[in-house]
Amino acid sequence: MRKIFLSLLICIASIGAMAQSEIARQQLAANPNRCGSNHFAYPYPAQQLPELTPAPDGYEPFFINHYGRHGSRWLTNQKTYDRPVAMLEQLNSRHLLTKQGEVLLNILRKVAAEAKDRVGELSDVGAEQHQGIARRMCENFPQVFSGDAIIDARSTVWIRCILSMGNETAEISAFNPRARITSDASYHDMYYMGWGYGEDTLANPQRKHILRISDSIFNARVKPERFISQIVNDKDYADSHFKQCAQFMEDVFDIAGSLQNHHVFDNISLFHYFTNEEIYELWKIKNIYWYLQWSNSPQGGNRMPFIERALLSNMIETADRAIADSDHHGAALRFGHETCVLPLACLLELDSVNYSCDDLNDLHNHWRNYEIFPMACNIQMVFYRNDNDDDNDDDDNDNDDILVKVLFNEHEAKLPFHTTTFPYYRWNDIKPYYIEKLKTPINWPK
Repeated sequence: MRKIFLSLLICIASIGAMAQSEIARQQLAANPNRCGSNHFAYPYPAQQLPELTPAPDGYEPFFINHYGRHGSRWLTNQKTYDRPVAMLEQLNSRHLLTKQGEVLLNILRKVAAEAKDRVGELSDVGAEQHQGIARRMCENFPQVFSGDAIIDARSTVWIRCILSMGNETAEISAFNPRARITSDASYHDMYYMGWGYGEDTLANPQRKHILRISDSIFNARVKPERFISQIVNDKDYADSHFKQCAQFMEDVFDIAGSLQNHHVFDNISLFHYFTNEEIYELWKIKNIYWYLQWSNSPQGGNRMPFIERALLSNMIETADRAIADSDHHGAALRFGHETCVLPLACLLELDSVNYSCDDLNDLHNHWRNYEIFPMACNIQMVFYRNDNDDDNDDDDNDNDDILVKVLFNEHEAKLPFHTTTFPYYRWNDIKPYYIEKLKTPINWPK
């Protein structure tokens, strides 16, 4: 009987492991747009958002500490648009394209023409995303944005981020014309607002090392033969230009995943050029790349989240100033990039984003980039006061009564603390933990 019981447990565990391993495959089959990774368009509210948990009795929101990625954009490298067109044009001039190849060339010509001189810019879809996020913030937390609310909005110096900020502040102004809104985008703040500055630069040697790992995975796993065979009618050409064909496949895959970010391409898809298995495998390679470069990967020495120490310090300081002023209500809104949101989410240890593993072949079963940093991904730290304690003059006690809820992509997130009132946590539990974590010595490689 004992052997039967053990066998049953092993069988149940195996079934559970198999089911876990199928999650990404099933999700990508259900919505291939997810394979866009960081190009995945913000899926809410088209994908229904959960209802928020009411605050404990007597508590009211008064301040939001926010960092959000810019909305949907054009690709950031013109070569991604131009390379596949140039290759297909050359093949077409030699009559080496199949009918499917000719159709693909015409589509890519149209995409490249629309993208001309728009590299990295915010798209129409991106503007709508930030309008919606701001509108839901105002609806969910009207106490924060009402009356003479003070809204301090800051952006990195990139135009897509500045326009994302403008779309959100315009929506807040429409909700409450009395709100006192200031906005800024300056290199002065880039040491904590954006990538490529401050402590982020110290990570570059480490990042170059792990980039070699992801490049080797790409070279080993990308198999362009079937993909190319439907486009090129000369097998000898495909066999003799393997590297060029692999790059071409990746470019078309990136474009396919990015079309969702533009209304002008609503009726165009390139996914039919890929099998479900190719989509799955190419996405897994992208998933590994993002994990190695910006997350809590042991291959990166578990250092990468700490590039956002200055950002987290700024958020703590900003929160403390808002808490110290008993009459203060409003928000600190920051607009930047996924390369900041991801390491910040790891540093905060939100949900399972801080996951760390050595086995990259198993990564997709536990960590999936499209769930973490789609376009317009955002972190909202919402602070609550107990209005029943207004007459208490003990500042320390007042601070002890501050609760915090974190919304990660507008979902209530788990933090690494005990609480009896999830998703609400005591600020005096959170703050010392993060301050101590920020003191962690990091020996960046040289």
